[in-house]
Amino acid sequence: MAKSIVVVGDSISAAYGIDVRQGWVTLVQDKLQKQYKDYTVHNESITGDTSAGGLARIDSILDRRKPGIVILELGANDGLRGLSPAILKNNLTEIVKRAQHSGAKVLLLSMRIPPNYGKRYTEMFYNVYPQLSKELKIPYVPFILEDVALAKELMQQDGLHPNAKAQTVIVDKIWPYLVKLIEKP
Repeated sequence: MAKSIVVVGDSISAAYGIDVRQGWVTLVQDKLQKQYKDYTVHNESITGDTSAGGLARIDSILDRRKPGIVILELGANDGLRGLSPAILKNNLTEIVKRAQHSGAKVLLLSMRIPPNYGKRYTEMFYNVYPQLSKELKIPYVPFILEDVALAKELMQQDGLHPNAKAQTVIVDKIWPYLVKLIEKP
């Protein structure tokens, strides 16, 4: 029986500005087909989505897809809008709890926001991810655009979204964490 992995994210996971077949989610699916053939990835990412949007959608996603694993990549748009890190944390916590209650394991993908938002806010924002990981005992991937965001050749013109060349770098960052979740009983 096929096992379901659901990605709940924003434009980074929705392959904004590039062909969806070149996006990291599709590349993960392709890689899974070589090593873990019984897994299917469903991309439930929406460009512009926030943690509140993900929270509003999570129940229907869980009901429809019945995932064994949820990859959660939300928060960047909360940060870009200057929303409270406490609200981000509350929303992500509730999404994780609902996913876990449905029987899914959760992999949290952390994001950073540009430094022009100020050191205090950007650190408070980023720290939500390791805090959640520790409090909810879930794995998190440190900033998935770590080797991408400052490499002009890997970013689109807007400076916010990775281009097609960057997608394999993102996959390489996420893959070891996903494999651990797949192989964990």
